[in-house]
Amino acid sequence: MSLRLSTVILPVRRWHDGGRDQWLRAEELGFHAAYTYDHLAWRSFRDGPWFGAVPTLTAAAAATERMRLGTLVTSPNFRHPVTLAKELISLDDISGGRITLGIGAGGNGFDATTLLKQNQEPWTPRERADRFGEFVPLLDRLLTEDSVTYEGTFYSATEARNIPGCVQRPRLPFAVAATGPRGLRLAARHGQAWVTTGDPKLFEAGTPEQSREAIRGQVEKLEKACADIGRDAAELDKILLTGFTPDRNRPLESLGAFVDFAGKHAELGFTEIVVHAPIPDSAFAADQAVFEQIATEAPAQLR
Repeated sequence: MSLRLSTVILPVRRWHDGGRDQWLRAEELGFHAAYTYDHLAWRSFRDGPWFGAVPTLTAAAAATERMRLGTLVTSPNFRHPVTLAKELISLDDISGGRITLGIGAGGNGFDATTLLKQNQEPWTPRERADRFGEFVPLLDRLLTEDSVTYEGTFYSATEARNIPGCVQRPRLPFAVAATGPRGLRLAARHGQAWVTTGDPKLFEAGTPEQSREAIRGQVEKLEKACADIGRDAAELDKILLTGFTPDRNRPLESLGAFVDFAGKHAELGFTEIVVHAPIPDSAFAADQAVFEQIATEAPAQLR
């Protein structure tokens, strides 16, 4: 299988002031998929424009025809499985079955505290993992069964109805972001793809070589999680979201730099590489012309 190339379009532009054009251009450039973050706000973009993921993807679904669309990623930080399932089924219908749900446990930050009372402590990593462990299986059921009743520790549903279900059968695919053992088990059991950004501990002071070795270890742990339940890990696509390894945005400096970066990660088993669409004066600043050259020329060099 050739390595697929996808992009992330952050929801920072008004739809009728450049936002729509970005999604159309991504399809013209031939990207396999275009994703967006599902956050209420994000880091350095907190004090600027930031639009909702599901409405943005709905508009993108109506504007595009072929490219896959999705979140990278959605988390339980401010989502509930019942309402999310209804939105996803609607979005999958509008897109004609082109939606992938990237989903993760979430982390600290604005999403983790926006819905909390003042001075209320944010969820601990263990509680986020506990919620994620309940969230994913329930969402799986909600997207595949006509009616679901469930009572858990964190979530409940009483005759939650989702007729007619997803266009994609048995449901739209999950791309599960995980590096820890519990998340990797969820990816093995419920995922059609696995997502990583690398090892965050290496972002500041690590080397690209150390990063690839850490990612190799993550892939091996995923393979073990699959083997433990009798699943072939080759069934899962393996997605690398770039920009968070020690390389940062260096792979977007030239076509050659990107092909070298992507090729080395393809050797680790990745089937999809995701790059951020350039945003000037931000952590994702890059030359638009180089970005477009990579989009149009790199896939042929990575077959």
